[in-house]
Formats: sequence, structure tokens, C-alpha cells
Amino acid sequence: MISQVFILSSQGDHLIYKDFRGEAGSDVVGVFYEKVTALTGDQPPVVMTLRDLHFIHVRQGGLYWVAVATADSSPFTVIEFLNRFSALVKDYCGSLSEKSVQMNFALIYELLDEVVDYGYIQTTSSDVLKNFIHTEAVSSRPFSLFDLSNVGLFGAETQQNKVAPSSAATRPIQTSREQGGKSEIFVDVIERMSVVIGSNGVLMKADVEGEIKVKCYMPSCSEMRIGLNEEFSIGKSQLRGYGAAVRVDECSFHQAVRLDEFDSNRILRLCPSQGEQTVMQYQLSDHLPSAPPFRLFPTIERDSGGRLLMYLKLRCDLPPKSAAINVCATIPVPKGSVSLSQELSSPDQSSELKLQNRAIDWTIPRFPGGTQLSALFKLEVSGLSPSSMLEVGPVGLVFELPQLTVTGLQIRFLRLSPVQPGPSQRWVRYVTHSDSYIIRL
Repeated sequence: MISQVFILSSQGDHLIYKDFRGEAGSDVVGVFYEKVTALTGDQPPVVMTLRDLHFIHVRQGGLYWVAVATADSSPFTVIEFLNRFSALVKDYCGSLSEKSVQMNFALIYELLDEVVDYGYIQTTSSDVLKNFIHTEAVSSRPFSLFDLSNVGLFGAETQQNKVAPSSAATRPIQTSREQGGKSEIFVDVIERMSVVIGSNGVLMKADVEGEIKVKCYMPSCSEMRIGLNEEFSIGKSQLRGYGAAVRVDECSFHQAVRLDEFDSNRILRLCPSQGEQTVMQYQLSDHLPSAPPFRLFPTIERDSGGRLLMYLKLRCDLPPKSAAINVCATIPVPKGSVSLSQELSSPDQSSELKLQNRAIDWTIPRFPGGTQLSALFKLEVSGLSPSSMLEVGPVGLVFELPQLTVTGLQIRFLRLSPVQPGPSQRWVRYVTHSDSYIIRL
């Protein structure tokens, strides 16, 4: 049973507060924030107890989503509720951020009144709630790496270069009703890779986590069929010889997905609800079907003047027609580094010495595949010694690979059955992010 629900900003500002049962005072909001910020480490416990109350929270969109529950409540149920409620707010508001919550507080309170009744959870289904929610969302457009206008979208049936409006990714689901029943479906294939490369250039660890997300803007959703690679195999299942092999170790599906055509034709069938849902998740461990996207060739030495010289050559091993964007290499430096001079191989690059983090951030806005960039950093280090040289590295890379999946997973087709009356648009996007990309020196 839930006593209170509230949403806080990362600074502790009260954005939403709803007391369902009156079992706890309003001071619990401040008590929770004091407890969560007083703990050491970046990941505080999800469940914290004070007297006979339990604070259960999740972090979504940089905000604290908190429920205060009594002792007879299941923490797993409350955690699932908070995750679903944050997803519901994202569906109706278009995005999760402090600004969007502030702009749509009336809508969120209306959602809370329908979702929870006197502390008892009722429903978190967008399809059910759309008949009862009448407050219109106020759209905001915060910066997002997932902005559909930045990475290029392709029609799944024709594979022609069609670009969706830049506000498509953050449009509320109510917009489809307000725009006269315009039919649109967006499918995102998102992968996050974790890689460790040894100082000798050998790949030591590689993990890829991926998911297929569907965001539906359709007044009347019919059945949707998503065709994956015909040569898609899970675990040690046999390949069928239909084309280039795509193999993953584990795979799970949303409960609404029907798999009667999956074994024979690699087709997912579902009736998508309005809003966003993850229809499939998969994982690949200790193997990459192709070479890692980046290789680093470092030279680190001490010059005659006692300065530390770091000459770095970074190579992008993507296909020539591809490119990485928002690339940032973080190079830890020795203690006592006070000044930096640099020589970069192209004018669009930049670098900054951050003394509080003892690291250099080397930023590359766009890195075409098959090319190589270099940087020379000269550091003044007080008391530079051979042991100080060992404090350089490892290098961490952050990047985004648009229009590309590391596993090779592709959407063959995206079909609606029966055919929708009037024009409908279907968009498919591929993007790979670095979750943790470490290169040892």
C-alpha cells in the first residue's frame, strides 16, 4: 500500500507531491532527500527505512521518483509501479526532465488520481487511461542524443532517406488524437557496448546490450509485424544459411509479443499500445562480430625540459560511409599537472585540462569511418618522475554510432495488418552508444 508519491529534482526541489492516506507528514520529503544525499557513493539503496515508513525510489530523467509505503507493501511491486509511472509520464509529456514535469504538473496530478486510489494501484496502461485523461500536454524540446533529426531515419519498407520532424521523439502520445488521427510508428534499435582493450591492442572484454523499442502514435492500433534478420540465432541454435549471421547469447521479449512466427521466419507479432514499450531485449558477451570501432596508438615520454609529452593517434575502424559523433576521449594525467599546450590534427577538435578530475577531455564532434586523428599534449607536471608516468591512463571513450548496430541486427520490414486507412508513416532508427569503452595504455 502506497502512502505518498512525490517527484524531486536532483537538487531536492519539490516538483510533484501527493498524499493518499495521511499516514506521514509532509516533512518526509525533506527527510528522504537528506537521507539519500548523506550516503556515500553514486548508487544509494533503492529502499530506505525510517521508523515504520519505507522510502522506495528510482532515478529516471535525472529525477527522484519516490513512493512512501508501509511495512505491508511489497518493495518489488512499488519499484515496478514507479518505473511504469515514469514511463507513463514520458508517454503523455513526451520526455522526462525537470522542465517537462514543471510544465505538465496538472497532467501528472490527473494521471496520479487515475493510477492510484487511496494508496492502491489501479492501472498504468496508456490505452485504458486515454479515455479518462483530458488535460493536454505542454511539449518541451530538451537536448537529447536520441533526437531523431540528428541521426537520420529510414523508412523500413522502402529504405529511402526520409527524415522525421525533429520534435517527433519528444511528442506526447495525445498529439496523435489532436492531429486528426495521423498514424505514425517509430522503431528504435538501440545497442550499448562495453569494451576493454589491453595495452597490446588485444580485445580483453566485449559486451553488448540491445533493445528494440516501439513508440506508437496510432488512433486505432492494429497488429504489427516486425521482421528481423533471417539468419538471427540465439545461443547455440543452428544457423540456417539464409544470409549474414547475427548471433546473440540471450534474448527476452515483452509479454505482448507473439512468437508463433519467430522460429520459422524471425517475425515478431504484437498489437502495440499507444506510447513507448520495449518489445525485445538481447545480450552478446565476450564476442564482437567485427573489429572494435576505435583503436588507440599512444606514445608517452618525457622531454628534455621535464614536460610530459603525450602523442595519441586515434583510428576509427567503422565502414567508410559511416561516422561516429560526439566522441570524447578522457585521458587521466598525473597529479600536479598545471598547464597544457596542444596540437590537434583538425580545427573542429578541442581539448580541455580538467584539474578537478585530473584528466584531459579530447572532443571530436564527428569522426568518419576509415580515418585517423591525432593529438599532441604537452603537460607541465610538478615533480614528474617515472612513477608519475604510470598515472597516465587508461583512456575512456564516449561516443555514438548512428545508423549502425554492432551485432548486425536489422529490421527487414515493418508491416501493419490490416492495412490502416489513410497514410501511415513508419520510421526505423539504429544507434549504438558506448556504455564503457576502456583502452589501457
